Amino acid sequence: MKKLKNLLLDLLVNVPITILSITCIFPVVWLGYSSVKTDAEFTLNPQALPTKIHLTNYITAWKKASFGTFTFNSTYNSVITLFLVLIISFVMGYILSRYRFRGRNLIYMILLATMMIPVYALIVPIFIQEKKMGILNTRVSLIPIYIAMELPTSVFLIDGYLKGISVDLEDAASIDGAGVLRTMFTIMMPICRPIMSTVVILTFMHVWNEFAFAQVLLTDEAIKTIPIGLTYFTSQYTTSYTLLLASLFMATIPVLLIYLFFNKQVMEGMMAGAIKG
Repeated sequence: MKKLKNLLLDLLVNVPITILSITCIFPVVWLGYSSVKTDAEFTLNPQALPTKIHLTNYITAWKKASFGTFTFNSTYNSVITLFLVLIISFVMGYILSRYRFRGRNLIYMILLATMMIPVYALIVPIFIQEKKMGILNTRVSLIPIYIAMELPTSVFLIDGYLKGISVDLEDAASIDGAGVLRTMFTIMMPICRPIMSTVVILTFMHVWNEFAFAQVLLTDEAIKTIPIGLTYFTSQYTTSYTLLLASLFMATIPVLLIYLFFNKQVMEGMMAGAIKG
């Protein structure tokens, strides 16, 4: 009777989780097999499996939308933004969590306020400001915006994680003669690897998929990003769905790889946060 009760309990818990997992995975699977159909097959039955695999969709999509250029530009923006966000947010999070100083609460309020303001309401002021500064429609047009968008959340994540770590390690390092910078980057940063992995995933995903600022601030074809390139497969009257899906699948692969690579560290960070909480 007890075994039957445990079995029913396991089913009650695992079946909904399995169904939810399938609903999350299926869109990616559907995107993959739909991207190798012909337009006629897709129009006839979008859910059906392809009768023949057409890998030429990827070649055509890559050439038609200059996908190589857009991929480089998105990678360039993502990598530079990610590097700067990691360094700046870790330093800010460490200082805010470990030191008490005048203006500390004000910094928290500013960070919180920036998270509450609808960022896309600032597109026009940012456009005007960048035009005056002479950086509009350049390779650095988007990077300051992306850093400002991602810093508040990253700082709060790292700050909260560090508050759950004892200061004994830092005290021991200080006794051994380690300075603040050495303690920060050689001792505390490796310990914060799980939460830093979370920051990596969130920042990369947001920057890689960002559309509005890229659409408004960039007009030069040579520096446009992937989300802009995806619009090249649609027009007022026609849409090549299979080419669009092939492009979407190619654009999704880097995000999936980043998540798969850092998934273990993210789970460790969540578990550590739950235990510390």
